[in-house]
Amino acid sequence: MKCTVAVSGGSDSLYALLSLREMGYEVSALHALFLPSTPGKGPAAALAGLCGELGIPFEAVDLTEEFRRSVIEPFAQAHAQARTPNPCALCNRAMKFGLLLRHALRAGGLYATGHYASLEDHPVYGPALKTASYAAKDQSYFLALVPVERLRSCLFPLADKTKPETRSWLEERGYPIPLPSESQEICFIPNDDHCAWLENQRESGLELPGDGPVVLAGENRVIGRHRGLWQYTEGQRRGLRIAWKNPLYVVARRREDNTLIVGSKEMLHAETCTVSDLNIMVPEHLWPGEVFLRVRYRHAPVPADIILKEGRMLAHFHKAQEPPAPGQIAAVYDGDGFLLAGGILE
Repeated sequence: MKCTVAVSGGSDSLYALLSLREMGYEVSALHALFLPSTPGKGPAAALAGLCGELGIPFEAVDLTEEFRRSVIEPFAQAHAQARTPNPCALCNRAMKFGLLLRHALRAGGLYATGHYASLEDHPVYGPALKTASYAAKDQSYFLALVPVERLRSCLFPLADKTKPETRSWLEERGYPIPLPSESQEICFIPNDDHCAWLENQRESGLELPGDGPVVLAGENRVIGRHRGLWQYTEGQRRGLRIAWKNPLYVVARRREDNTLIVGSKEMLHAETCTVSDLNIMVPEHLWPGEVFLRVRYRHAPVPADIILKEGRMLAHFHKAQEPPAPGQIAAVYDGDGFLLAGGILE
């Protein structure tokens, strides 16, 4: 069976490629160029050399312009609107399981990636996305915007693996890893400093709102000035630069009058949230009676009541949560870790 494997140069995708070959698949490697690079350098050159030594067909596809339009520009515009976008989820939908997937499937066969996620047959849902067994690296949340029909053409070799296991497997066989270090949080943001990056985008015409009042929640009292709502996110504590008797947190960003609302940790609560840009992965009538909502990657899914209405999702948490950040992903799971739906928080 043919299988095209998306390879980045890191250990996870390299494990996916080489473990599938060891299983007997007729593999080929496909590398996406998302950012401008120097010819002959970087992971593409290293991957081409390694695949050449191993006799594995290798192809690099230049998607830099598409990545700029589909991921980088929406990221910048969302921050300008005082939202907290999730570029990895957008990249998965538009690029890795969009353009790159379509390119791979033209060759026939299946498509595989190094994501920590699982695709399993469910007796009610059919083939459905599920969390990986390695909870510390599970990436199902970042796949919540990808239509399930696309995922059904995919293999996830890391579904039941851990990061140490994949590295040990490669080391035991003597395979060099082109990118031995962990990738940074956002691939196009130097040093993970998105504020500095956004400042630089002003030169390209990005309009970022200026400073404004900081108001104490519950008192409507101005206690300082913020540096631009795009520099903050809901739930943030550090970096507020406001001397106060108690620790302050960002409770909300009021975009209509450019106001930052802050308060004590006790004021960080939300009982409901609204989600748009829905991706229904399992028809609603097949959902179980109890479902769980995840609105942050680092947080576990929590029980919630969900209503789907007019292309939006209304969620009511059983127990109040920290305020979700507009622009982030909301993912609905069942109790066994199967992904039911995803969307973008409003």
